Amino acid sequence: MAAYPDDSFPYQGLLPKKETGAASFLSRYPEYDGRGILIAILDTGVDPGAQGLQVTSDGKPKIIDIIDTTGSGDVNTSTIVKPKDGIITGISGRTLKIPENWINPSENYHVGLKNGYEIFPKTLRERIQKEKREKLWDPVHRNCLAEACRELDEFDSTHTSLSQVEKIEREELQTQVEMLNSMEKKYCDSGPSYDCLVWHDGETWRACVDTSELGDLSNCSVLRNYSVAQEYASLGLSEMLNYSINVYDEGNTLCIVASGGAHGTHVASIAAGFFPDDPERNGIAPGAQILAVKIGDTRLSTMETGTGLIRAMIETIKYKCDLVNYSYGEATHWPNAGCICEVINDAVLKHNVIYVSSAGNNGPCLSTVGCPGGTTSSVIGVGAYVSPDMMVSEYSLREKLPANQYTWSSRGPCADGALGVSISAPGGAIASVPNWTLRGTQLMNGTSMSSPNACGGIALLLSGLKANGIGYSVHFIRRALENTAMKIEGIEVFAQGHGIIQVDKAYEYLVQNSLMPTRNLGFNVFVGNQRGIYLRDSPNHASPSDHGVAIEPVFPEYAVNSERISLQLHIALTCNASWINCPGHLELMNQCRHINIRVNPSGLREGVHFTEVCGYDTTAPDAGPLFRLPITVTVPLRVHESSGYELVCSDVPFKPGQITRHFLEVPYGATWAEVTVSSLSSDVSSKFVLHAVQLEKQKAYRTNEFYKFISLLEKGSCSEAFPVLHGKTLEFCIARWWASLGDVSVKYTISFHGIVCTPSQLHINAADGITRFDVISTMKYEEVAPLISLKCWIQSLRPISTKTRPLGPRDTLPNNRQFYEIILMYSFHQTKNGEVTVSCPLLCELLYESEYDSQLWMLFDQNKKLMGSGDAYPHQVTKYSLKLDKGDYTIRLQVRHEQLSELERLKDLPTIVSHRIPNSLNLDVYDNHGNALIGKKKSTSLTLQSGCTQPFFVTSIPDDKIPKGAGPGCFLSGTLTLAKSELGKKADMVSVQYHLIPSPNKQKNGNKDKEKDAEKEKDVKEEFADALRDLKIQWMAKLDENVFYEELKESYPTHLPLYVARLHQLDTEKDRMKRMDVIVEAADDVISRIDQTALAIHLAMKTDPRPEAATVKSDMEKQKSSLIDALCRKGCALADTILQYHSQEGATSEEVDSTGDDTKDSLANLTETFWEILKWTELTDAKVLTFAYKHALVNKMHGRALKFAIKLLEDKPNKENWKNCIQVMKLLGWKHCASFTESSLSIMFPQEYAPF
Repeated sequence: MAAYPDDSFPYQGLLPKKETGAASFLSRYPEYDGRGILIAILDTGVDPGAQGLQVTSDGKPKIIDIIDTTGSGDVNTSTIVKPKDGIITGISGRTLKIPENWINPSENYHVGLKNGYEIFPKTLRERIQKEKREKLWDPVHRNCLAEACRELDEFDSTHTSLSQVEKIEREELQTQVEMLNSMEKKYCDSGPSYDCLVWHDGETWRACVDTSELGDLSNCSVLRNYSVAQEYASLGLSEMLNYSINVYDEGNTLCIVASGGAHGTHVASIAAGFFPDDPERNGIAPGAQILAVKIGDTRLSTMETGTGLIRAMIETIKYKCDLVNYSYGEATHWPNAGCICEVINDAVLKHNVIYVSSAGNNGPCLSTVGCPGGTTSSVIGVGAYVSPDMMVSEYSLREKLPANQYTWSSRGPCADGALGVSISAPGGAIASVPNWTLRGTQLMNGTSMSSPNACGGIALLLSGLKANGIGYSVHFIRRALENTAMKIEGIEVFAQGHGIIQVDKAYEYLVQNSLMPTRNLGFNVFVGNQRGIYLRDSPNHASPSDHGVAIEPVFPEYAVNSERISLQLHIALTCNASWINCPGHLELMNQCRHINIRVNPSGLREGVHFTEVCGYDTTAPDAGPLFRLPITVTVPLRVHESSGYELVCSDVPFKPGQITRHFLEVPYGATWAEVTVSSLSSDVSSKFVLHAVQLEKQKAYRTNEFYKFISLLEKGSCSEAFPVLHGKTLEFCIARWWASLGDVSVKYTISFHGIVCTPSQLHINAADGITRFDVISTMKYEEVAPLISLKCWIQSLRPISTKTRPLGPRDTLPNNRQFYEIILMYSFHQTKNGEVTVSCPLLCELLYESEYDSQLWMLFDQNKKLMGSGDAYPHQVTKYSLKLDKGDYTIRLQVRHEQLSELERLKDLPTIVSHRIPNSLNLDVYDNHGNALIGKKKSTSLTLQSGCTQPFFVTSIPDDKIPKGAGPGCFLSGTLTLAKSELGKKADMVSVQYHLIPSPNKQKNGNKDKEKDAEKEKDVKEEFADALRDLKIQWMAKLDENVFYEELKESYPTHLPLYVARLHQLDTEKDRMKRMDVIVEAADDVISRIDQTALAIHLAMKTDPRPEAATVKSDMEKQKSSLIDALCRKGCALADTILQYHSQEGATSEEVDSTGDDTKDSLANLTETFWEILKWTELTDAKVLTFAYKHALVNKMHGRALKFAIKLLEDKPNKENWKNCIQVMKLLGWKHCASFTESSLSIMFPQEYAPF
């Protein structure tokens, strides 16, 4: 029998406060709970209806405003309409009834349309799509399919020998089944389309979103800007997605603000959630208020953008926020630089905003901190710590483990030597999430959670300082946090920074030192343009090195000149490392002073070494360092040839969370490394992280990173491989997962291999025919089997138009610093269905460090429907790959900058479209030129000994293998693998580009010169007469007159193209429906002038030996085309006549017999035309589809009609063809298909391009 459970629960571990001193601070100062503090939460958005986010502890609104700075919620409402009899027509085409109680003095309504799925979070969209399919589609569709199958079975059981008519009847039933099956496979829910109305009631802007999709506005919520009265509404009981609104540009832009993910609400709840009836669930600072800023663009799966971040900082300054929490970040190529970082620095230094950010979740290797949290001087970067209480409460571990840093928490130092992680805080919590998740709380972990925990703690400090009238600066707060943080034994400084935040001790520090003259000073400490000393690669370790250090005081923006003049600091410089030699003292005034520091790493053992040079105020040494200079040295181990270029570590014990690092000097010529890990424990399975990083200047750590999470079973093993760069120190890290219980021992081996290709990147020009590359084994015997695989073809585009303009108030920084945008438009044709990726090579892979503040591209089909969007990182994620159907597409690219001249430089900016090749193209590789020349004996594999070189030769791709659409100016892209082993193939790849040339010229008419000899030279006057005749025929339809026709008919009574042109002219006139009989006569005239017997005899001939065969064939093909065209136009005219009669008289198929003789004759004539067409072509011929569709409609064969209508749609996806499909679906009784399709029309055919 189970033991009786303990009725207590460790609530303190669900949202940790004890570990940071926040709990003891609040017990001592309950009123300093964040009151008077405003925190900007820059994230995925915050749900105002989520638990604990309604009010503060002192009764104020918890969220003062909710703003979407990304543009993903924007609706173009520049169209202005006035109601007639209380009715307006929405952009969707729906009738919208204006409630009588709405106040609108001007009677001007701004209207727009929003696709609901553009604002739905991905998980919500998937849930709603699943629910709609299960409830509204599947039951009805299954019933329709069963009925169609039943009718087909009944027909087959009662008909054995089928007549021609009965075959068509069976085809109709069979087609209905096929159409239903096809629609099941192609089912697509485009989502709801909401009509939006914006108006001014005389006092403020108001907006209404028609969430009913019925035009019933009386049951829809009317909202004001959230800041006015904290109003919000829900998109529906099923969705549970709460939204608010903001109106911009004098009513021309409506922003629907909804959370793009659960992340932001969770973060806000950690920082400042308040539960009056359940205080144990409170956030860190329940008295603080929140400014919720959505910077995660829903169009990009909540990826941050420069536009969102800079607008967010504008709002942060506008609302005078005290704190910013930013639980986002990316790897950056160079730290502490770029347009976005400059705007953040200005907010911090000029407006005293304390900016707290996550350090990143990319550990355990060193130098993996993200931007801005770990790379920007003005930002407090927070690492993620896990306590024993958290392990029990949040993760339900069987036992408490010692406190530790999460394995994945990013580590410093930054690439320029800065420490990277400032402080740490608990990195997990069970906290509130949005209502649309259908849950109240959720466990999340990451530095995304440690950052709001620390931010909430800082809010407590500021609350106490403000309550006591104590002034502060960002520098004072940061110094208090770092100098009072609690260092956890056994956790390296790169992970925890200065330690775990201690709110109570930091507050005591601030109060005790509030009168110090240096309290508000900051200090810039630079080594050249670096913020620390970081010696990582071997050449730096050979001898002692001297480093000039610049130290400069930084005054707050509000400091007066007398403070600058009076500054005179007596600084003591200290360092506890014997390998550092630094001055002992420094006299510092309002001036940049320089000192020299010597680093002597020559006696250091293999591994990483860290120390700091600290500067103390000699008048207040107990206040801790005023500034610090971090110094990091990694001493790599050299792997020698005598060991086979291997590092073997046997019987290495690992406790939970334990990390072992190796710094290795990659041998010359090595191109990849292989690692094998084997468990020596027979009773414990365990989880490990294998992580390797090499750093290159001005390249993000992810450029040369390997990461693998493995589960190692008892006595199990695992092998992996990854590329390496010789001459660069490699950090290889093997880490036991923090929550993996029990002790294990493992053996692991790291071995280096080298196969080098010359050239290092292979460019193949198709015109060369044969291209050579050389392969050398640089280290040991290696098996080589070259394989070139081309996976995509690249199309380069130039803009077809550009436009620059200044942006509005949303994009204006303090002091009227105006941002501008340039919009570049590109077009391309997709020759067949496929997958594409769009990127702008000049700007991609740059975000925080970019000199341009933002880039965003949007791809539209020919009807302006948004197909997808992307930004700075096209290659890191597959979410920006788009599956496109055949057709024409437009790309709109927006780039923003503060200087218009910088945007003007981009007016010819190229962009590229990468088309994935469904089946990779493999090039033929030979080991000698002779075999390549005659295409015999391809290379397979061979063994190269160390130092040996082998040439290989690649031949061009056959022209028929080149992807359709690819041509000159395009190139194919792929990789060359050299190693034979699977591990080597996966790790060691050479980039390949295959440059295309023009396709071969095709000879026309067999290039038979004798045909020219057979032709008689025309007289010049005859040529002129024929040309004049053809020109008049060409202009007949444009002039819309019969003058040319009568004249030409008299002069050329047997010229067939004249009568064809006349038929086309009549068939395209505006009053076509009134002249059906004339069109039929004109078609009969064309048909009568074609010798169908001679045409049939010619088409039946297998070969034609006559000298003029090619000319005859061309003429006969033209006659056949004209005959089919005339028959189809005649058939369409007859069908339209009958359909028009039916629509006017309300006749049904059963009433055809009772109609007039004219209609009967038309029906008989139509049937005759149908069979005539079948003599010459198939009904699926693109020229015949319109006739086939109308013929099926006349004969009430709606399944066949739908089949042909869909084929027409594939060729021309316009609105008219879609409406034809919907009409036929209704005639078939498939109302669910018609309803789903009809509701999508406004989304598929928007009036304007979606706004950025």
